Amino acid sequence: MVLDFVSPLDRYTCEEVFRRMDDFLDRELRPNEAARVRAHLETCAACASEYAFEERVLLDVRAKLQRVNVPATLRQRIALRLAAASASPTSEN
Repeated sequence: MVLDFVSPLDRYTCEEVFRRMDDFLDRELRPNEAARVRAHLETCAACASEYAFEERVLLDVRAKLQRVNVPATLRQRIALRLAAASASPTSEN
């Protein structure tokens, strides 16, 4: 009888990947971290499945948001706030 289990090392790796999944999807990881996540996803079916699910949700949300008609005045207000936040990253709005 063969038992299919995840070793403690693999489990830790899966936990690390799950903690970094959002940043990986948003391409916010440093290149070396992104490479580690990508390598793990290539060998772990459970994490690859979770990644595929989360990526699909993210793509669906982005697609739906692109169809939303945002008034020009709201876009301008958002742009001004983003510019102000960029100019002084330590201040809280």
